[in-house]
Amino acid sequence: MGPRYAVYYAPPRRSPLAVFGGRWLGYDVETGLDMVPLSVPGFSVAEVAHLTRSPRRYGFHATLKPPFALAPGKDEDALLDFAAFFTAGLQPFTLSGLEATEVGSFLALCTPVQHEAAHLAEQCLRAFEPFRAEPSIAETERRRARGLTPRQEQYLAQWGYPYVLREYLFHLTLTGTVPDRRLRRRLLKTLRELTAPLTGPDLLVRELCIFRQVDRDSPFVLARRLPFGGETWV
Repeated sequence: MGPRYAVYYAPPRRSPLAVFGGRWLGYDVETGLDMVPLSVPGFSVAEVAHLTRSPRRYGFHATLKPPFALAPGKDEDALLDFAAFFTAGLQPFTLSGLEATEVGSFLALCTPVQHEAAHLAEQCLRAFEPFRAEPSIAETERRRARGLTPRQEQYLAQWGYPYVLREYLFHLTLTGTVPDRRLRRRLLKTLRELTAPLTGPDLLVRELCIFRQVDRDSPFVLARRLPFGGETWV
């Protein structure tokens, strides 16, 4: 199978939040290399690696359009050219109150005010849709196996992913599924302490990112950062 792409938000390069996310997951999306993991009070390096195994493959990000293979007749150059054109028409905005939060059985950094981020995600979902190939039956069935509501089933059929539009939540994923509620709560407390110095100020969203996965066994790597309004950020 060919590469997959995704439209993500990732914190600015070398920002404290980006450095934290990379070291927490043990993976740098900028280079595709492993990072020296954080020392996390109360948890061994092996425990953190196990808890973050799933999100590590995707890198530290918030999803704007979920991963997709390219539709017939589309290529990476066309995708990146369109992405640059698309982001040139966007304006920066801020997110307030980012905090480590339980999202079902996993943990993520979330904001209580979702309106502008959800609007951006809807714009990305629709704008990049011509580039998305239809998922395989096996991939669709994997999504369905988790148990979906009727609306999620509708979104899966229409958009290839169930958690979009009214099901969307802007979040920067920190863990995979943590079924043990006591462990999840203990980890949540630790993550809130670790991230509090990084999430107090408003988060300025002023670029989106195209991530690339060369094949299904490889991690995603940053392909391009694209500034809103066509600006160049340092």
